[in-house]
Amino acid sequence: MRLDRPLLAVLVLFPFLALGTPPLFDLDEGAFTASTTEMFLRGDFLSSYLLGEPRYDKPILIYWLQAASVSLLGHAEFTWRLPSALASSLWILATYGFVSRARDRQAGLAAALIVATAAGLTIITRAATADALLNLWLACAGYATWLWLREGGRRWLYAAWLAMALGFLTKGPIALLLPVGALFLWCATRRDWRSLFAWALAPGPILLFLAVALPWFAIQTWHEGPGFLAGFFFKHNLSRFGTPMEGHGGQPFYYVPVVLLSLLPHTALLLVALARIGSVWRDELLRFGLLWFLLAFVVFSFSGTKLPHYVYYGYGGLVLILAAQVEHKASRWLLAITGALTFALLLALPALLDQALPRLKPDDLLLARDIGRHFGPAYWLWCGAALVVSLLPLLLRSVTTRFALYGNGLLAGASVAFFLLPIVGQVQQEPVKKAGLLARGLSGPLLLHGINTPSFQTYAERRVEKRPPQSGDLVLTRESRLKELPTTEVVFRERSYVLARVK
Repeated sequence: MRLDRPLLAVLVLFPFLALGTPPLFDLDEGAFTASTTEMFLRGDFLSSYLLGEPRYDKPILIYWLQAASVSLLGHAEFTWRLPSALASSLWILATYGFVSRARDRQAGLAAALIVATAAGLTIITRAATADALLNLWLACAGYATWLWLREGGRRWLYAAWLAMALGFLTKGPIALLLPVGALFLWCATRRDWRSLFAWALAPGPILLFLAVALPWFAIQTWHEGPGFLAGFFFKHNLSRFGTPMEGHGGQPFYYVPVVLLSLLPHTALLLVALARIGSVWRDELLRFGLLWFLLAFVVFSFSGTKLPHYVYYGYGGLVLILAAQVEHKASRWLLAITGALTFALLLALPALLDQALPRLKPDDLLLARDIGRHFGPAYWLWCGAALVVSLLPLLLRSVTTRFALYGNGLLAGASVAFFLLPIVGQVQQEPVKKAGLLARGLSGPLLLHGINTPSFQTYAERRVEKRPPQSGDLVLTRESRLKELPTTEVVFRERSYVLARVK
């Protein structure tokens, strides 16, 4: 019990580990931060634009938070990601608080640990996108709804609708769909329609929702015209569900491997839960969490557009189930196995990447050149030691289940934060970052040609366009596309990325 508070403090601070180390990742981090940068360049903090074009696919809240962060602390990877890290810390804290209240402190710590250290969530909690913020609001809405169902009190009802309003300002209708849908399904399993109608038709909370969520949409529609509403609701929400957008498609079972891999090293708890699905269903809280997760899983499995982090919107419910499996006798050795697989996979990663190199396109082969040098002695020592630690529950009976859970989680989360993300960032994004920083001090319009790397605008802190190149333009492109440009003078060249001035 004495270690509970220090461990919780570590978990709450976990999203800040190495937060500013990797460069900004294209496309997602680049698009969000470039759009916020464009607000400063345009002097317009009402509407979001990207490379000169309206960006109607996301609401405004994350852009405002990013703008506030860089205004106060300056332009850097840490400050661009700071709103997501803060939101993630609150998400971890909310998870601990709710599960401790609904179950006990040990379950609360387990749930908070999973949110902080599961592989997929470790990535999303430190990304300069809207997703960590949305996950916070979804968790708060779901947890407040359950507390209202169990304890009553209109404060929980107001809290749930306020969280959905802030989620609507973060990413749109999904912030309503999942909490409402989860409550509907849970009430349906109990034939408790009175609770559903009392929650869904409460006038005060609904007015609060409208007062928070509606004004920006109304002002933006007046400012941009009806094309904004059509673009936001129909193209970027309904059409995204019906057809793949930006090449992000997938088969109906796309999210099965995503869930299994994203939960590492805690996937064992999911396997235990699946084996005990009957007891999960009979427990009303766990059933609520299961319906919440399954709703997100099914909705996005049948969506035309698929991205790995979409299914994370159901993880606020899933962690309730996983935390409840920690004390099961099979969890100890299964956690050891999935932990060992996690670190074995990290140790095998350089070899797997070498195997994939011959199948890369020429530009990407240049980008990944000498990739092995990024995996230095510290990487091998850390992952090797973590592998040994993960095997201890199989070798020593005295090693507890909670040691396996906490040890594997903290070691795996730190591996992603300190090693994996910085290495991937150095390989994938470092040339774009260098070109953008160089372009800050160069004269002439900036263009992208044949590539979509909006982080170039973030680093350059100047407007970047997409149009046919003209004399005097500075163009960022790839080696294979350089021949498509008029006569140029190369200003910068590194691993397939070229910044050239058109003569």
